[in-house]
Amino acid sequence: MASTALICDTEPWKDLKSHVEDIKKTHLRNLMNDVDRCKSMMVEFDGLILDYTRQCARKDTMQKLFKLAEAARIDEKINRMFNGERINSTENRSVLHVALRAARDTTICSDGKNVVPDVWNVLDKINDFSEKVRSGSWVGATGKALKDVVAVGIGGSFLGPLFVHTALQTDPEAAEYAKGRQLRFLANVDPIDVARNIRGLNPETTLVVVVSKTFTTAETMLNARTLREWISAALGPQAIAKHMVAVSTNLPLVDKFGIDPANAFAFWDWVGGRYSVCSAVGVLPLSLQYGFSVVHKFLNGAASIDNHFKSTPFEKNIPVLLGLLSVWNVSFFGYPARAILPYSQALEKFAPHIQQVSMESNGKGVSIDGVPLPFEAGEIDFGEPGTNGQHSFYQLIHQGRIIPCDFIGVMKTQQPVYLKGEVVSNHDELMSNFFAQPDALAYGKTPEQLLSEKVPNHLIPHKTFSGNRPSLSLLLPALSAYNIGQLLAIYEHRIAVEGFIWGINSFDQWGVELGKSLASQVRKQLNLSRTKKEPVQGFNFSTTTLLTRYLEAESGVVADSTILPKM
Repeated sequence: MASTALICDTEPWKDLKSHVEDIKKTHLRNLMNDVDRCKSMMVEFDGLILDYTRQCARKDTMQKLFKLAEAARIDEKINRMFNGERINSTENRSVLHVALRAARDTTICSDGKNVVPDVWNVLDKINDFSEKVRSGSWVGATGKALKDVVAVGIGGSFLGPLFVHTALQTDPEAAEYAKGRQLRFLANVDPIDVARNIRGLNPETTLVVVVSKTFTTAETMLNARTLREWISAALGPQAIAKHMVAVSTNLPLVDKFGIDPANAFAFWDWVGGRYSVCSAVGVLPLSLQYGFSVVHKFLNGAASIDNHFKSTPFEKNIPVLLGLLSVWNVSFFGYPARAILPYSQALEKFAPHIQQVSMESNGKGVSIDGVPLPFEAGEIDFGEPGTNGQHSFYQLIHQGRIIPCDFIGVMKTQQPVYLKGEVVSNHDELMSNFFAQPDALAYGKTPEQLLSEKVPNHLIPHKTFSGNRPSLSLLLPALSAYNIGQLLAIYEHRIAVEGFIWGINSFDQWGVELGKSLASQVRKQLNLSRTKKEPVQGFNFSTTTLLTRYLEAESGVVADSTILPKM
């Protein structure tokens, strides 16, 4: 049974609290001179290299963090997760996204049942269906091949698949399989998003994938109904059976919507939304675009990290190390944010995905037992690809607030370019910044250096860089489907480790519910005001005033099934 004791009451936590004051006296310039220390802070696995030498930590710091991991029973919690125990206690669910990418002959149980065969039944069904669509043996209502896919979902049903899709678009192998096809993601209930997603598409050649576990998510279902009307208006209601499929567990509502339940692809309660990219949520649309063989490589990459995470000692365990360092920065140094800085444009949607996985998982104020936390948990995640970010928010990172940074680089680019006469290739130019920025943050620039460079005295305060700003570097061998899967799993498990140490439930998300329930009250009022001219009532002064002004502007439209976004 879980204990109500908090991690901050343990001796390893208290030891680290005093230790951090000692570390604050040592600059990274000095720490980086210790070669033995630096050697101990570089880890390699399956072609990936983690370099955390530029963290404000010594070898003894890491030993103290490992003792904290022992006090938090990280080993036990990892095993409980992989064993299918209901570690999501507030929802009484297992947490088994690792089963979504397990090899076919693996055994992973939930409630005493091996779930891997169920996973592979769905994967086989996706493989079969996606090949039918891609080969043209499954066609639309008018006999035309379905070459365009719109995936309708929000949150975890959108951000993860979009990240993987964006990363695969320029991978040569994946791009070859995707020739002549389009994949788009409709998430926002804003009609502008609908308009943008169907712009240039022909209903005759479009397949819509509706992704909603319960088939009740308000935004998703309104968007789904809008696209159902778009298809029906052009091809007739009978076309829905050929042009819409579902990823859901609620077959009665799928059927009621007009989608054949035989064309619904299952997933399970033990799959959290933000951890669902490896389920049918992501695998179906991605397989329709790139073919199942490419997506299977992505799943294998994630599985390689799952195995590494489960079996590797903490000293060489990449997700565990990253989780411990995040806790060190958040709870001991008090740094509230983390910048995710991939030096690859293909990873432009990675930070938005991790924002959700991290902040929805660990944005908690109470322990898993409901005890208020006397320390801060979770961090604010944000980021942009390099070098774009350097010309945006790096000013603050270098000379403003201290924000620990994750630099993600790729040894071999997806799209090599080397112009004749240039000193280096385009990718080398990009990676020059990847290698330089962490050192700039760590070392900074002193007033003495500026004086030696004959910088005018009045500019020295402005050009001084304090340095001592922590970062880590993760270097991938390439950015294939396999490597993309590895990157995803590293961050998923890192976030779990943080939650395991803080003693919170990283797998529920009650914080998103309150706004939803209040929105339903507003929705009801808008309907009554528009249809029965009833005045706004039951809200506070501010909301009443804004709602009234909104209604007075006549921004809504009278319901008319023929009205669709103008293209």
